[in-house]
Amino acid sequence: MTNERPLYEMLDDRFRTGRCMNGDDGLEVLHTGCRWVEGPIYLPAWRQVIWSDIPNDRMLRWDEETGTVSLFRRSAGHTNGNTLDREGRLITCEQGNRRVTRTEHNGTITVLADRWQGKRLNSPNDAAVKSDGSIWFSDPDFGITSDYEGYRAQSEIGSNNVYRIAPDTGEVRLVADCFGAPNGLVFSADERQLFVSDTRAGFIRVFDVRDDGTLSDGEIFAEARHRETARFDNLRFDDAGRLWAAAMDDGVHCYDPDGTLIGRLNIPETVANIAWGGAKRNRLFITAQTSLYSVVMGVTGTHPTGPGHRPWLRTP
Repeated sequence: MTNERPLYEMLDDRFRTGRCMNGDDGLEVLHTGCRWVEGPIYLPAWRQVIWSDIPNDRMLRWDEETGTVSLFRRSAGHTNGNTLDREGRLITCEQGNRRVTRTEHNGTITVLADRWQGKRLNSPNDAAVKSDGSIWFSDPDFGITSDYEGYRAQSEIGSNNVYRIAPDTGEVRLVADCFGAPNGLVFSADERQLFVSDTRAGFIRVFDVRDDGTLSDGEIFAEARHRETARFDNLRFDDAGRLWAAAMDDGVHCYDPDGTLIGRLNIPETVANIAWGGAKRNRLFITAQTSLYSVVMGVTGTHPTGPGHRPWLRTP
C-alpha cells in the first residue's frame, strides 16, 4: 500500500528538534490481508511481534529474523490488546470471552478477571502492568455491540470502566467510570499518572495514581483534532516523555509532555494500535485496519512494563 502523504508531518518545531522525524522515510508493510488488527506486542526473547486479527478470531506472529508470518492462536476469544507482565508472560484482553488472561511460560492459560461484583465484564480491550504487579485494563462494550468482534449481548454492568487486578489477591476493583468507551491506557515513567483514551469522547484523560491504587478525577490531556475521524485508540510513551497515540483516521499523533500535539505519522489505513520493539526499541509497529506496518525511528520507546525493564519470554 502506498502513502500519498509524507510519512512525517511536523506541527511544532519540537517534533524536529526532538529527532522525531529521523529514521526511515517510508513504512514497511510486514503483513496484510487481515480484517481488523490490533494489540501488537514485541517479544524480545523470540524477536517476534504478536498481534490480534479480531474478526477472524486469531492471533498472528511476525518473525523479525525471517520476516515470516504464522498463526499463533486460533479460536482466540476475539482477542484485542496484548502486553507483557513483569515476568514476561503474555497478558491478553479477550473481547469475545469477556475476560483478561495470562499465557504461562508452559503455554497454559490462566484467567485473571472475567467478572466484577459477580457481573460479567463487557469486553476487555487493553491492559497495562504496573511495577507492583497489578494489572489495569479497560472494559468498553465494543465486543458485545455486535457479532463482528465478539458476541452480541447486553452489558451486565451497565457502564464502560477501567479496573485494577490486585497482584496479591486477584481482586478486581473499579478505579474509573467516567468514560464513553475507555480504550488504550499507559502509565507515565514514574507511574504517578495513568493516561487513558476515551474513543467515543475523542479525549485522552490523565489521572493521578494514589499510593493505595485509586485514581484522582481525570483531566483532559489531549483532544482529537477532528472528532469525527480522529478517535484515539491505544497509547505509548517514548523515553523522552512524549506520548504517541493511535488516532485512527488521523494516523499516529505525537504529544509533547505539556500536551501539545507536535507531529504525526501519516498512515494509509485506519490506525488501531502501536507498539515499540526491535533490539533498540526504536522500531514502531503499527496495526492499521488490515495490515501490520513498521518504521525504524530516531526515537526510542519505553517498554510496556516500565523503563529499563527487559522481560525474557521463554518459549513454551
